[in-house]
Amino acid sequence: MTAPVDRGASRRAVNARKRQSRRPSRLGLAAGATPKPDRVREEDAGFPGLLARTWQKACDAADLRSALDVLLTLDGHVPAEVQLGGLRTADAAALKVVAGLTWPGESAPEAVAEEGAPSAFLGEVGLTAGGRVVVRVPSQQPLAKQHRLVAGVLRVPWTEAHLSAYRAEADAAHAAFARGAADSRRWLDAQGARGRDALLARLTEAAQRTAPFVLYVEDKQYTNFRDANTVTGKTLWPGHPDCALSSLTGLPLELWSDHDALMVVGIGLLIRSAGAGRIEEANGMQLSLANVGRLLEHARRNYNAALGEERVAAAADASVEELTALAGGLGAARPDVARSVQLYREIHGALIHKVEKVAAPYGEAAAALDRQIADRLRAALPVAGDCLAELEPADGLDPAWLARPHGGFGTGLEAVVYEAVAAATAAFRADFAMSRGIRSLPELVRALRAQAWDEIAAWGITDFFCCVVPAQEARRHCGDSLAALADTAWAMSSRMQYNSWHFIAGNLPRTQEVLDRDHFIPPTLPDIAHYSDQHHHGHVNHSVRFTIRSPQPVQVCGRHFNGFIDLRIVRADGEPYTEQEMLAAHRTAGFIARMTGRAAALAEQGEQAEVTAFDSAWHWRTVTGAPAGEAGAEPARTPAR
Repeated sequence: MTAPVDRGASRRAVNARKRQSRRPSRLGLAAGATPKPDRVREEDAGFPGLLARTWQKACDAADLRSALDVLLTLDGHVPAEVQLGGLRTADAAALKVVAGLTWPGESAPEAVAEEGAPSAFLGEVGLTAGGRVVVRVPSQQPLAKQHRLVAGVLRVPWTEAHLSAYRAEADAAHAAFARGAADSRRWLDAQGARGRDALLARLTEAAQRTAPFVLYVEDKQYTNFRDANTVTGKTLWPGHPDCALSSLTGLPLELWSDHDALMVVGIGLLIRSAGAGRIEEANGMQLSLANVGRLLEHARRNYNAALGEERVAAAADASVEELTALAGGLGAARPDVARSVQLYREIHGALIHKVEKVAAPYGEAAAALDRQIADRLRAALPVAGDCLAELEPADGLDPAWLARPHGGFGTGLEAVVYEAVAAATAAFRADFAMSRGIRSLPELVRALRAQAWDEIAAWGITDFFCCVVPAQEARRHCGDSLAALADTAWAMSSRMQYNSWHFIAGNLPRTQEVLDRDHFIPPTLPDIAHYSDQHHHGHVNHSVRFTIRSPQPVQVCGRHFNGFIDLRIVRADGEPYTEQEMLAAHRTAGFIARMTGRAAALAEQGEQAEVTAFDSAWHWRTVTGAPAGEAGAEPARTPAR
């Protein structure tokens, strides 16, 4: 195992280490000294390639409705409802008329096609570079002049009957939009100037502390995602003049646009119902009151079913007043729901859209995985119990074993982390599994007792660890090179260290130093992700396609740390993970968290429960089987997938 972290090392020694590459295959070499990159990313890797393939398949479809089915689902990568919710008012009216496209459960309009009728208008359907389906309707410019399209357009002939039906549908839709905007303005006016500014401050912090979102009101986009940032996030700081939220602060309501009024009310309703995480459940969608109402109603039905009673009343209509009451009811009921059932999120990576779901009971499929993992852990660790939830240190075992050397590891806690991750890799037929945490529980205990919140916030990424265990078969994704596989494992480990760093501050008191420090709200729900290899550069480069994530809380010195550890499981190809697999993974992560909590208790008693393994050299040795001194060989040059 690696030597303990030397916090008293000289600055010269520390800087010398920083100048060295930490890539396993480059150990001991200067960073950035390779003549060419090891991985060359293909131009159509990730989302651009998916959009190109989707468009081609839509062009090859037999008819308009078949083409729309391909476009709305991005060829099976997202639920159609996400794209339906993202259609502009006029576009939705048009597709309802010319293609009979409606929300599930809504009645389709009467057929308006006239056999042999001449075309009165030639419309268009296109796919934008952001993945949105757009429609050219009468009086609009060609789509290519309105949007950056993936390719060309599908030409859609309209008859006179289509035009007549469209006028009626569009008039009704625009009237509904106007009513929603006026209702939002009335509600915002009732809040007063101070109330509006306070709401904007809450929304700004939520945008800053949550994962990427992309929301729409007609053509106006509100996002904290990458280059197109229009609200506070990684690019725009709070108060930035380009932030749509900050720019409204102190501005008279009469000068707000209808789009901004709907956006502020819509995001506020989402946060009221479940915190900032609910914003991501509207990703890719229009923030109309009707769409927000549908999302909240879906949650209401799930919550009431989980509780076995009509705890949360339905909204009588899609007015702001009714939706505010519904959102408040959901927020009040959510803790009881979370205690009654397992909530989780299903993530559709192509549009970074998340759906909150209620898991089915722990079934035989989950129990079989549970037994397999528990059997392996009992064989490798001094623990006893029939299943993961019951695994505890064996009778008579010194509780301090977690802080003492064990099985070639510096501490029993290191052994727990490694064995649980390795068991997960095997049981879930994963290409990679990993678990992250903090390196020095004693240091955390000391800082917590001293209430040194600013010191904790100032800790660096290397004060955290992540153990990554790849399947040997995963080398097929790395040019059949073990060196490249070790590099991939370390790249994942480094990124997960960042996640621990990014979440810990969200568990601390809100001092100015903590507030100024970049961090996200720590996660609490497990999730299953489909096609995550679309946007995130690391996910694209390393083929992180199907995943399970299970964040877990840990108590240290009486303070509750959400997302203190997690377990992540990755498949680069094959089948998506199932709900039952997620439940078993959640129990596995719970075992790691339980043992971490026991190690934290030992640290509170003075035991030195440090984690010194899982650095770059450790990943080289465990993946390649070669001593760290043999690192430095040129890995195979492979294209990113």
